[in-house]
Amino acid sequence: MAERSPLVVFSDDWGRHPSSCQHLIRHLLPQRPVVWVNTIGTRPPRFNWSTVVRGCGKLRSWLWPANGQHTSWNCLPPSAPELVPPPRVLNPKMWPSFRSRLGRSLNRHLLRRALGPVVDSFPVAPIIVTTIPVVADLVGEIRAARWVYYCVDDFSLWPGLDSRTLQQMEAELVPKVNTVIAVSETLQAHIARLGQAAHLLTHGVDVAFWQTANSDTARSLAEIDALPRPLVVYWGVIDRRLDVRFVATLADTMTAGTILLVGPRDEPDPALVRLPRVRLLPPRPLTDLPALAQRAGALIAPYADSPVTRALQPLKLKEYLATGKPVIARRLPATLTWADAADIVDTATAFAQAVQQRLQSGVPAPQQLARHRLAAESWAAKAQQFQQWIDGDE
Repeated sequence: MAERSPLVVFSDDWGRHPSSCQHLIRHLLPQRPVVWVNTIGTRPPRFNWSTVVRGCGKLRSWLWPANGQHTSWNCLPPSAPELVPPPRVLNPKMWPSFRSRLGRSLNRHLLRRALGPVVDSFPVAPIIVTTIPVVADLVGEIRAARWVYYCVDDFSLWPGLDSRTLQQMEAELVPKVNTVIAVSETLQAHIARLGQAAHLLTHGVDVAFWQTANSDTARSLAEIDALPRPLVVYWGVIDRRLDVRFVATLADTMTAGTILLVGPRDEPDPALVRLPRVRLLPPRPLTDLPALAQRAGALIAPYADSPVTRALQPLKLKEYLATGKPVIARRLPATLTWADAADIVDTATAFAQAVQQRLQSGVPAPQQLARHRLAAESWAAKAQQFQQWIDGDE
């Protein structure tokens, strides 16, 4: 078999959290060299604490780049394939905004200068994969065999992002690339409106990982073990995509227990923090989450029904289902696909009632049976399909 082209991947920071792109690429690492490019510029500049923390982290990566590699994989399952060789991680210096013509021109120059020598060092031109539209100005500027846009979200709708700039750059990027892969049918339709056809690749799940709790996590979960039971658990980004009415109605119906929201906060509705029985905790390592799920009476996805959530393909849904625990989620295009394996509801009242019922009864037999098809949703299988499409074997 001919040697596969190297990959250059523009996406969320390597190792920061277990995104779908990182899940896919970890399965391709044994088969081809990968350069992973951490970038900035998707959010408008703001003077707040989270921006300061993020900015300091970026400055640290620029000043002390750790030889351009990141070999740990703390955010992904220990069952991940051998990282041979590990990805080379680049943290190119960038201007923190693409809003102005000057900012775009400066970033094109900075990225071209950082990446040019890297891609030119490969014996063959690499395939460039991006999950973010901010590389629109780079197409044709650096050596590449193919460009692939892996569309994971509608960034024009995402809370807290520089929506207008990202929308404009995506509209410029899509006609330039060779292949588009979308994670939901809603995003397929979105790409079609931009003049391209997109392959559909929904998220995967490592079922065995979610059914085996790490025995070493007991100490790290001591704070959670002290909370009143039963635990109703959500993990993921805590932001304005969550429907406060759903959580508030559930809190009002609970006479005991804790609604536990675990994950990074990204300017959530302040009312969420003030609700009775609700506890917000910082993100946990992925290896802790199966043990957290074992402690839960039910797992919830109380998303609001909005344009951004209708385009959502939440990783957590299949993860929840794989744990064997009751799952209650808002009816959305992505969750409706698994309506036979979970309780999918439309209203806050129905949400609270379903949680209370499942805390008493557990997962009904028909839902348990429906979850058997998770076996066909492995990340390994998804990665092989992804590889065929990025290589142009369509």
